[in-house]
Amino acid sequence: MVHMLEQLFLNSVFKEVLIGKVMFGFLLLVNTCKGQSLETNQPQLVTAMVGEDVVLPCHLEVAVNVDELVLEWGRLDLNPRLVYVWFEGSEYTDDQNTAYRGRTSLFTDRLRDGDVSLRLKGVRHSDNARFRCYDPKGMKEYFINLLVGSVSSPAISLAGRDGSISGVKLDCSSAGWFPEPEIFWLDGEGSIMSAGAAETIKGPDGLYTVSSRVTVEKRHNNNITCRVQQKDINQTRETHFYVQDGSFVPQPDCSVSVSFAVILAFMVLLEAAAFCWKRRQTKTCKFIES
Repeated sequence: MVHMLEQLFLNSVFKEVLIGKVMFGFLLLVNTCKGQSLETNQPQLVTAMVGEDVVLPCHLEVAVNVDELVLEWGRLDLNPRLVYVWFEGSEYTDDQNTAYRGRTSLFTDRLRDGDVSLRLKGVRHSDNARFRCYDPKGMKEYFINLLVGSVSSPAISLAGRDGSISGVKLDCSSAGWFPEPEIFWLDGEGSIMSAGAAETIKGPDGLYTVSSRVTVEKRHNNNITCRVQQKDINQTRETHFYVQDGSFVPQPDCSVSVSFAVILAFMVLLEAAAFCWKRRQTKTCKFIES
């Protein structure tokens, strides 16, 4: 008897779960069946840095009954596409993409006001995509573009000397950036310096490494700055470098060189004159003796 009751209970639970899945699937398929009546907004841009928590905003126009609310957060480029689902009073995780399990949630205390924004924890580079907030009952969808950025501080190193202008060559590089950044040099007054063409390399992980070389001449202020920035995510990193006076190649003094050449020429002429005089004296002595 007990076994029969347990079996009946399990069957009823199974039926409820099955019915729930069927209803949920039907609601999500409405978009496919009635795509022309679906209301869509212009995508909204949200930026975040790797490792941060971020909120993807989404608001329904009217207050909702939490126990009747059906909402899907998804990414149409994934399979399965479901990032987070709220189904009639609770989370629905059966078909959720594993990359988002334990990382997504709603603000349940705000649902009644129509705030169905998604909280995403520990943003990753793989989250750089377009998300969809979909209300199957209201036939509305809202798109949010998440731009995930990453940065690192640049490093400056002494690359060598340029004897032709008594200058010093400096290299600057910075890895692990996204999106692609720009790199440039600043002198001690904050003015942009003329440098060689920057080199940009995109790694297999999709992150960028940038590098640049500049030649610095000796000035009153030898403080040099290498700056790397990405305007789309409003991020800037910079490193300062002071070039010691001893790093520069001494530039030869032209006046000293000319003076040295004149003295050397005078000494050569003097030596030649002495040699000639001595030779003439020798010939004179031989003539007298004969």
